Amino acid sequence: MSRKDQMQQAFLEEAGDLLPELESALLELDERPEDSELINRVFRALHTIKGSGSMFGFEAVAEFTHTVETVFDQVRNGEVPVSKELLDLTFRAKDEIQALLAEPGGQASEAMAAIAAELRQMIPAAEASPSSGHSGRQASQGSGDENVYRIRFKPDTNILATGTNPLALLDELRELGRAHVIAHAEDIPNLQELDPEQCHYWWDVILTTDQGKNSIRDVFIFVEDDSELSIELLEEGVAGGDGSEGYKRLGEILTERGDVDPQELQAALDSQKRLGELLVQAGLVSETQVRSALAEQEAVREVREKRSVDPAESSVRVPAAKLDDLVNLVGELVIAQARLSQTVGGLADQELRGIAEEIERLSDELRDSTLGIRMLPIGSSFGKFRRVVRDLSRQKQKDIELITEGADTELDKTVIERLNDPLVHLLRNSIDHGIESPEERAAQGKPEQGRIVFSARHSGGNVLITISDDGRGIDPETIRSKAIEKELLSPEADPSEKELINYIFEPGFSTSKEISDISGRGVGMDVVKQNISALRGSVEVESEKGSGSSVKVTLPLTLAIIEGLQVRVDEEHYIIPLPAVNECIELNGQEAGTHGGRLVRLRDQLVPYIKLRDWFCLEGEKPEIEQVVIVSVEDKLVGLVVDEVIGQQQTVIKNLGRVYKDVRGVSGATIKGDGSIALILDVDPLVREVSAHEAAVSSTAKTAQRAETV
Repeated sequence: MSRKDQMQQAFLEEAGDLLPELESALLELDERPEDSELINRVFRALHTIKGSGSMFGFEAVAEFTHTVETVFDQVRNGEVPVSKELLDLTFRAKDEIQALLAEPGGQASEAMAAIAAELRQMIPAAEASPSSGHSGRQASQGSGDENVYRIRFKPDTNILATGTNPLALLDELRELGRAHVIAHAEDIPNLQELDPEQCHYWWDVILTTDQGKNSIRDVFIFVEDDSELSIELLEEGVAGGDGSEGYKRLGEILTERGDVDPQELQAALDSQKRLGELLVQAGLVSETQVRSALAEQEAVREVREKRSVDPAESSVRVPAAKLDDLVNLVGELVIAQARLSQTVGGLADQELRGIAEEIERLSDELRDSTLGIRMLPIGSSFGKFRRVVRDLSRQKQKDIELITEGADTELDKTVIERLNDPLVHLLRNSIDHGIESPEERAAQGKPEQGRIVFSARHSGGNVLITISDDGRGIDPETIRSKAIEKELLSPEADPSEKELINYIFEPGFSTSKEISDISGRGVGMDVVKQNISALRGSVEVESEKGSGSSVKVTLPLTLAIIEGLQVRVDEEHYIIPLPAVNECIELNGQEAGTHGGRLVRLRDQLVPYIKLRDWFCLEGEKPEIEQVVIVSVEDKLVGLVVDEVIGQQQTVIKNLGRVYKDVRGVSGATIKGDGSIALILDVDPLVREVSAHEAAVSSTAKTAQRAETV
């Protein structure tokens, strides 16, 4: 890859971070249109995209973004108000920029031209003429008192390699007002060591301007992170004069700039009597007064020094593919470590065992650290969800507030990426068929503004995500009628309300009477459940007619490496995800079947069970005393009967491939320490199978009871 291609790729990655930031700032600005910091966030994002796009050859992006930036420059100056119309246009502009960046070499579309034309109509007449990016600044010069700033700009020595000309930045400063530029050449090395492609100059600039500090910082917005930059306000509201009267002493200025060390300055001054001593000797002040003034000076200096400290967090951008490769390598290391531990376990060499234990400890720490790198706060997706609610609520003419909770809850980045579509679908359902219109809500005595609460929190080894609304809820009788109509339920059946609601997960099941471009509640819910199940998660719906609905999604923290319980049935080994395991008990041959069916006593309750030997059609002789692993899914306890419980172990998940994707009860496989394969059980379908069997038995018993009564 050429250097140009690398730089363009770096810009695309940067834009990929800036566009979500832009959307997030716009969404917050929609709620707080007077917040100047949000306006600055929007402007900075646009300014960076425009400048970097122009620098790296994305001219169409730069030209279009410049129009949007110009409007927000006027918003910053208070000349254009933040309106719903402006925000709508900016949201559309953000989408167009994103689409244009997704097509290398793409050209501006008709939609972009239309958006740009509408934005230009918002710019005041004096600013509407197409000019440089500083037109707004030039027009406002001379409108008020001027301020004096001291700017120290020390660029990175490799700044020229990025395509940036420092002299052009100084020219931009001159456009802001009267600039006195002093170039420093003391860092230029000897000729033998000089690299002509590096910049060794740095500059001090004394700028007199009517612009604020933000306008100055915008000049350096592309290079600020890689340069030493300081902008200090020296004098505010200069109305005339040379500004030198009563100003700081030479020593103070040199010290503040860092040009001379305070100790060296003090050593030079020690050769003469101090001002305090001279004043005391002259009888003008007392020693106490001098000490008081010195204490004040020291206190102010300490406070200013603390304010100047700005600890920066260092970070490194790493492509997702490299991170995935790292996780795969760590997974292979975990497998190799398990083989080593199993091999060493049969040897009497204590020194070798000690080495194996140390490698196991390091492997565990490396695994946790690597998986921690992949963990992202789910709040990184909240901006997209707020955008969905904003756009669809306006489209459906509904007033809806989205409340988000648990933004810091972390999930594996792969889980977040694959979870996005199901969650957006659930939100669309709540907006379209959950929340009523303002008129309908007012007639029912509800607030006209509907509420959707999106919350996330940790629950054991899983993450629980809940999407709830205060809308009309789900009518169980409507679902019952639809289920009978689709021949999914017999008219004589008497399922519970929860069992009725679960019919919305059947393929093609919908209670919507109208076809719209937004999925109605239940439409596509089977796909939502499939996608969540593919993540080894579960979904549960609760609803109360007239009060609202709640969808709970339970997901594992990561898809790469899990803690599992290894069990054996005949000669086959299986892994049960540890978060689903409650406890293990025994099932002897005499107790099996004594409770009227496949039930085992767990203290004061009977728990249904399923035998994995029968589920996977395994032959062989079962032991006299079998083991029962009690698992829980959606608050249901079910037993999995196995021959032997081997123990807990780290499990690296491997996909089975398309051929085995429809095998019920299996979600993947792992490689054991001896090189053999163990299947990872998907507990959810096993529990559903037991529940369905219990429901069938219960229904048969009820039918028989009715027949006896008749």
